[in-house]
Amino acid sequence: MKLKDKVCIVTGAARGIGEGIARRYVEEGAYVAIADLNLEAARETAATLAGQGPGTAMAVAMDVTDEQAVNEGVAAVAEAWGGVDVLVSNAGIQIVHEIEDFPFADWKKLLSIHLDGAFLTSKACIPHMYAKGSGSIVFMGSVHSKEASPLKSAYVTAKHGLLGLARVISKEGAAHGVRANVICPGFVKTPLVEKQIPEQAQELGISETEVVDEIMLGETVDKEFTTIDDVAEVALLFASFPTNALTGQSLVVSHGWFMQ
Repeated sequence: MKLKDKVCIVTGAARGIGEGIARRYVEEGAYVAIADLNLEAARETAATLAGQGPGTAMAVAMDVTDEQAVNEGVAAVAEAWGGVDVLVSNAGIQIVHEIEDFPFADWKKLLSIHLDGAFLTSKACIPHMYAKGSGSIVFMGSVHSKEASPLKSAYVTAKHGLLGLARVISKEGAAHGVRANVICPGFVKTPLVEKQIPEQAQELGISETEVVDEIMLGETVDKEFTTIDDVAEVALLFASFPTNALTGQSLVVSHGWFMQ
């Protein structure tokens, strides 16, 4: 088991990609905190996952944009399980508008969830990792950490920013055995992505089929969506890698949409 007895916090883990990562971690023997704004949904997911592997799960209420809520949630996990070994900062939203029509309040909301959330959860977890002399921080980036698309100015800005934050944490954390890396998935067919299809069709004046075939999957090698399981395997690699040889890096998981 690659994560036996490791204490992991996954934000936005009640559903979607976060849930898939949490499940994979439980299968590998981890103690996983399902940290989510929706505590009831987090409890349901934790109860389900607790019986699906050698590891276990617990629910934690967490608004990643609220410093007190983050600090209290991380402290509760550390007290329950004796520290923190892995953080997956996954909580995120999507809002699409052309720049001239992008409401400033929506811009700030999106950046706060993605960037403030990554910063605040990292800041709260790092002292626990330093105390252990090891740790792994995994940010949920995107192909949009590398590329740009119309209508996504806030999202692209946020996802690019995660690369910089991960690199700084890698530099600062190296002496303490703490690594930071970024997963950059292509389009994963979660409710977040499914919501975008009609929104982009309306904004761009094209059909929903054209959004999928031309906008979302047009640059892939096989016209396939990335899966939650694909992303979870990369999250496991980053969480379980044993040395600083793999830190400050980003790995694209996108069916060839972006290649480097």
